[in-house]
Amino acid sequence: MVNEEKIDKETAIMRIAPEQIDQLLHPTFDADELKKHEAIAKGLPASPGAACGEIVFSADDAATAKEAGKKVVLVREETSPEDLAGMVAAEGILTARGGMTSHAAVVARGMGKCCVAGCHAITVYEDEKCMEIAGVKYHEGDIISINGTDGNVYAAEIATKAPELSGNFGTIMKWADEIRTIGVRTNADNPRDAKQAVAFGAEGIGLCRTEHMFFEEERIPKIRRMILADTEEERREALAGLLPYQKGDFKGLYETMQGKPVTIRLLDPPLHEFLPKNEEDMKELSEQFNIPLEKIKAKTIELHEFNPMLGHRGCRLAVTYPEIAEMQTEAIITAALEVKKETGIDIKPEIMVPLVGIPNELKNVKKTIEETAERCFEEAGERLNYMVGTMIEIPRAALVADEIAEDAEFFSFGTNDLTQMGFGFSRDDTGKIIREYVEKGVLEEDPFQTLDQHGIGKLVKMAVNDGRKTRPNIKLGICGEHGGNPKTIDFCHRVGLNYVSCSPFRVPIARLAAAQAAIRNK
Repeated sequence: MVNEEKIDKETAIMRIAPEQIDQLLHPTFDADELKKHEAIAKGLPASPGAACGEIVFSADDAATAKEAGKKVVLVREETSPEDLAGMVAAEGILTARGGMTSHAAVVARGMGKCCVAGCHAITVYEDEKCMEIAGVKYHEGDIISINGTDGNVYAAEIATKAPELSGNFGTIMKWADEIRTIGVRTNADNPRDAKQAVAFGAEGIGLCRTEHMFFEEERIPKIRRMILADTEEERREALAGLLPYQKGDFKGLYETMQGKPVTIRLLDPPLHEFLPKNEEDMKELSEQFNIPLEKIKAKTIELHEFNPMLGHRGCRLAVTYPEIAEMQTEAIITAALEVKKETGIDIKPEIMVPLVGIPNELKNVKKTIEETAERCFEEAGERLNYMVGTMIEIPRAALVADEIAEDAEFFSFGTNDLTQMGFGFSRDDTGKIIREYVEKGVLEEDPFQTLDQHGIGKLVKMAVNDGRKTRPNIKLGICGEHGGNPKTIDFCHRVGLNYVSCSPFRVPIARLAAAQAAIRNK
């Protein structure tokens, strides 16, 4: 119609629903086939798409099956970073617990992989390699199909259709880019995801989660050795073993992004997440490092926290163990210097300190970062520009944003945690409650899917306004999962953020939604 001059580009953009773009990018079930089957359970539609395959109950089994040429669906009570290899191998992921911003949901969206999370109708018996739904047991090897677009689970093999992108898709995206005024970045932790995001039009990386880099087979022992160390000297020795890997990771991202901005978050999760969960793995670690098994068990108990999301994580780790922040800063800076020297690409890394709620936390960690960077510059005989900023994800950070902006050159709103702490809703445990709240009209929408503008949005506005009073040129973005949600993007446009950042497969949706926000709010 635009080509025939019946409507203009803005009218065309406003006539396209962002969900239509989402459907274009993921596999779907054949509609006629779907009508023949009834769902056996329903969970949260955590990552769109369709998947069909044999059930497996561990990441190792998923990887083994993939090597054998099988298509599998990984079923877990809930996933953790240790399951990453299995999630990559699986066609889709189904979890009994977790919400829209659980580990399974966030990682699956980043991969563009189908995921149904928080499916409370299923009981998972991982040791027995089976699951139970309404009294019926399904064992490893049984076929299931899952629909990440509506959350339905089927005990049947249902044909899927691969996505098809036409040249018109590129045309519409070009029009959206001409109209929008807010930038669109991606959340990516590796060159594969970053490359996919760039192909979809991402203008930089708004969040690189460095902890995902530590769970690869050759690295996890080194971080475990660091955690089990008795002295700072032993910790530094273990971290020195991780440094080359981290530097290689960052070089890969810089090379993929070709000078586009890259925001790297320092280590965020509590340390207990990296330790083995069962005795067999503990014994293996004991033999590997000649550490008594009882010491490993004692350390695991010592690090256990009743509420780890409010415990020893984020910038608190860097304050307690500055050597961790030193190693990561050295990797970030030296990788940038080497890529600049090798390719001529001018790189300006953005180092993000997570979970700041007290201005002095940022001052403390920033001092460690700056001292380490200076040492790297002296050793290399060359300098480059870099930025230090923080995630605004604790309500107190929003309340004292004017003070935090004295040291932060950018804010990135981590709205997953900001919503969790602002509401007092555990994002992993309240999926069922929130669903009931929406059904009964207590909430209009799930606040983990669409930003709560009335409450959490006020905290964001306050931080934006107060941050700019202290530092008028402060760079402002959002990197929570809300960054790919059209209603939230409209809000981000209105409060004056510089960019939104979202999973790679949500980048086209964000580009379209940003254009619609610009038209709607002229």
